[in-house]
Amino acid sequence: MSTYEASLASAAAFMERHERFLVINHVNPDGDATGSLLGTGWLLRQLGKQAVLVNEGSTPEKFGFLPGAEQIINASRAEKPEFDAVITCDCADFARIGDVKEWLPLGMPLLNIDHHPTNDLFGTDNLVRTDAAATAEVLYDLLTYMKQPIPQEMAVCLYTGLLTDTGGFRYSNTTPHVMEMASALLACGVEPAPIAERMLETITKAHVRLLQRALQTLVLRDTDQTAYLTITAADMEQCGAQNDDTEGLVNYARNIEGVEVGILYKEVASDKVKVSLRSRSIVDVAAIAQSIGGGGHVRAAGCTVHGTLADAKQIVEQKVSAALASQEASV
Repeated sequence: MSTYEASLASAAAFMERHERFLVINHVNPDGDATGSLLGTGWLLRQLGKQAVLVNEGSTPEKFGFLPGAEQIINASRAEKPEFDAVITCDCADFARIGDVKEWLPLGMPLLNIDHHPTNDLFGTDNLVRTDAAATAEVLYDLLTYMKQPIPQEMAVCLYTGLLTDTGGFRYSNTTPHVMEMASALLACGVEPAPIAERMLETITKAHVRLLQRALQTLVLRDTDQTAYLTITAADMEQCGAQNDDTEGLVNYARNIEGVEVGILYKEVASDKVKVSLRSRSIVDVAAIAQSIGGGGHVRAAGCTVHGTLADAKQIVEQKVSAALASQEASV
């Protein structure tokens, strides 16, 4: 039995061993986090278990079409439920669950289901496959291992996670296994066009207003190999924008011809900046993010800098410049 198969067996045993579960995804959830959360809740109920699904905040409206999305609780507006075990979905480290961590007593059994290379294996049990394109792919492996049939509503959740974390099957993490999984989910009744339209094509007016402002801040550096955009807290307020309205903005920096690293600085407060990093082919932005207390993937990562925008830019850009110089020196 391989190490991964042993992890699948351990995860299945964890679900069988406990009865009342709290299932959590990461703060500011994306399609993979939300789809995996709903998929895990569905699986637990199939096993005859109780499952409460929770986010630190509200679930973005664009995921409202996912079957069961109305069952996800906003922890900031709810009382702590009764549970005897926890499952986290798509969280690279314990901090990513946000303030919900205050609900968890010390030593609580916790199954960590994830795919981030920077995952620090914080669970008492860990089902982590770092070469998977999405946590939805790991969950699909678990369903296959447990010989669980996949109805259409479950397939929609998993497909959404897979679609979003592969950028519509465009990113380098689109493997043969990913395409085989997508094909199997389509055979379960998934209609791909409406999901792609909602997840990849439709943008909010607030997003457009932010984009207009962000493009005016575009700066190229490192002989045009780095590009960055900036969004201030005032921009967010004046555009009537929510966190999910910033999704995809960083790609406008990264997608410029000749640019290797794209960066989006989003000012949360006068002393707090969220940083999104994307790279094209040579720079490991997960390593950069992890060195600042964040994490993610080789080509897509993020971190939070506690300081001003100027502080954040100085810290991040020094690290990006050093990474580029190191790559050039090794050629």
